Amino acid sequence: MSESATAPSHFIRNIVTEDRQNNKNNGRVHTRFPPEPNGYLHIGHAKSICLNFGLAAEFGGLCNLRFDDTNPSKEDVEYVESIKSDVRWLGFDWDDREFYASDYFEQLYRFAVELLESADAYVCDLSADEIRKHRGTLTEAGKESPYRARSVEENLDLFQRMRAGEFPDGSRTLRAKVDMASPNLNMRDPVMYRILRATHHRTGDKWCIYPTYDFAHGQSDSIEGITHSICTLEFEDHRPLYDWFLDKLKIHHPRQIEFARLNLTHTVLSKRKLLQLVQRGYVAGWDDPRMPTLAGIRRRGYTPESLRVFCERIGVAKRNSTVDVAMLEHCVREDLNRRAPRVMAVLRPLRVIITNYPEGQAEELEAVNNPEDPQMGTRKVPFSRVLYIEQDDFRETPPKGFFRLAPGREVRLRYAYIIKCDEVVKDPTSGAVIELRCSYDPETKSGSVQSGRKVKATLHWVSAAHAVEAEARLYDHLFAAENSDDVEEGADWTRNINPNSLETLASCRVEPCLKDAAPGDRYQFERLGYFCVDPVDSSDRKLVFNRTVTLRDAWAKAEKARKRE
Repeated sequence: MSESATAPSHFIRNIVTEDRQNNKNNGRVHTRFPPEPNGYLHIGHAKSICLNFGLAAEFGGLCNLRFDDTNPSKEDVEYVESIKSDVRWLGFDWDDREFYASDYFEQLYRFAVELLESADAYVCDLSADEIRKHRGTLTEAGKESPYRARSVEENLDLFQRMRAGEFPDGSRTLRAKVDMASPNLNMRDPVMYRILRATHHRTGDKWCIYPTYDFAHGQSDSIEGITHSICTLEFEDHRPLYDWFLDKLKIHHPRQIEFARLNLTHTVLSKRKLLQLVQRGYVAGWDDPRMPTLAGIRRRGYTPESLRVFCERIGVAKRNSTVDVAMLEHCVREDLNRRAPRVMAVLRPLRVIITNYPEGQAEELEAVNNPEDPQMGTRKVPFSRVLYIEQDDFRETPPKGFFRLAPGREVRLRYAYIIKCDEVVKDPTSGAVIELRCSYDPETKSGSVQSGRKVKATLHWVSAAHAVEAEARLYDHLFAAENSDDVEEGADWTRNINPNSLETLASCRVEPCLKDAAPGDRYQFERLGYFCVDPVDSSDRKLVFNRTVTLRDAWAKAEKARKRE
């Protein structure tokens, strides 16, 4: 993809453009997406994926996929495979550039030895708690470790013995010798290596010392020849440390640029909290459609195109802010409106008998698949004496403003006829309405000359004899509060979980054309919302639909109101 003059500008794109104009890195643009394989990717990562891969494509460069796998106690092959699947689903490919920080463990070890030889690092015997106490505070300088003055020879010997496994876990660390009085706490002799006997998903038990993320990250970028190391804002205070390592080692120096991470209303994007949701059983797994993981929203029916558009529209900024989740839902609706076929489904069926329609007769009516795309054509919908409509489309005593079916009232059935409610049948025990007896006007068939008779409502329906039974899962926000990720320190963040985030309807009826719907297929259920065939729980014997998003577009409505002001 070539550079686009029409692409919305942002400060990172401007930086890359200026670097190319100045022939920095010989005009090369080489980015990377560097996830830690300790969980599933979420929608916040989608912003970073689109930015890194998108910029590389825009400027004719390259983007690597690199797993920063420096903490084997929390990493797993499952996470690696899920990350690769998610990146591909979003529409990006890294070709043959799949790398791992573990690919560089030997080189990183040699870098550490170099820093020991130049007296810029030392082996420290303080415990983790003691290191924390020695670090100081934002207003008080730190205290130097009593082991900081060890000789180069002693440090080299101890570090080699750390690698050989002579010392117990946590008994020693390798630290950079920087500045314990630095106002930046990250510069106060940070840990570079720790002793950790944990089986690594790629290197097995070859190593018992592992580099910290802060030590491995910048050097891995350098080894790969990355030109623009794009990170979120929480790494801004770490940049001086990355620069310090690269300068001391005198190796290729990528340019680090920080941008604001994505924050969404009604959404938690902390990996730690998402893991707790899974482990504590608040959700059914990482791919639960209520989760903000890419696996979850993919299962819910979101399209990769809608996510890419969303990431482009929210832009790239330097200051943290929160995006209304309604904007994301608007992008999904906008995309599905163009591509999803329309069908009729009844989620809460109410039986309707057309008393003057011949018994045993059925006819096929023509229905439009998608008015937004005439190329999608039409389909045949069966109509018969017994139908199902939505329970909510009938009121025995209709309130003011209710124009749907009621005793003595007429409505139109979508693509079919005008019907009139003549009789209401109730359960003798509960008094609940269980059936409606209606009559139809055969002269009002949709599309006929006489079909122009006006009524105030049009209802969707399905033929009882032809309908397919299905289950529908109606999802809402997992967190009720808008700022669910902003909880006071020590407070129970799970208190904001929405107890009504999932409603399961087991006896739905859908058009017969959906009998052979494939996992992942997306549809608009007319008047109800966009739905997706669940790719996990659907089978030949059970058809399960996940509601992707409702038809009501709060974001579009708000945008129209803003434009009128």
